[in-house]
Amino acid sequence: MSERQHWFEPVADHLGSAYLRYAFTYGTRQEVDHLVSALRLEPGQRVLDVGCGPGRHALELARRGVTVHGIDISERFVALARQAATGLPATFERLDARLLVEATALRGRFDAVICLCQGAFGLQVGEGEDDAVIAGIASSLRPGGRLALSAFNAYFAVKYHEGATFDADRGISHERTTIRSETGEQREVDLWTGCYTPRELRLLMARHGLGVKTITAVEPGRYGDAPPDTEHPELLVLAIVDAVTAQC
Repeated sequence: MSERQHWFEPVADHLGSAYLRYAFTYGTRQEVDHLVSALRLEPGQRVLDVGCGPGRHALELARRGVTVHGIDISERFVALARQAATGLPATFERLDARLLVEATALRGRFDAVICLCQGAFGLQVGEGEDDAVIAGIASSLRPGGRLALSAFNAYFAVKYHEGATFDADRGISHERTTIRSETGEQREVDLWTGCYTPRELRLLMARHGLGVKTITAVEPGRYGDAPPDTEHPELLVLAIVDAVTAQC
């Protein structure tokens, strides 16, 4: 797959640091608290943040002594993350998550991968693109490595997502909304989000050698252990490489 511009790049360019003003980013610390426990992360371990945005999860993990490498398709977001990472064990690079499987320098290097808030997975609208993201994630994990990935809940999208249209054939939600830049400049943009059921997520993970440990119903800033339902906007997948032989 050759690299091409993603529809989200101009959105990220316009948002810049204003991305961090949105309410869904305010729960970063609680989310990382949950992830550290769920993924059994310890200082010195290596984590790959796929679709890291301006680095809010990566930087919070780095403050706790975890060594983090973040990738994002937006050069603007990567620059913001690098600027904020001074003195922390965190590095960032622009990389299209659809091409992660081709990044041989990252292959098998990580104890865990996080892919959250539709940072890469779920923002793909082309056939097979989310599958390519998962293939790249699986290739970057060491044997026994763990994954935490969030996906938009298809049940919630159908039941509650007013102001958006849902393509039942493709499982994609589309909305037209207004975003503001750092200086307050408004722009109307299209947003597309791939939506999933728990069964679809299990099948997708299994296709790439990732055994699902749990799938829970979550929302930003409120990660926990609730079972999947129709009332939470996101599903959080915890999976492990070689789950048949590895000890969870």
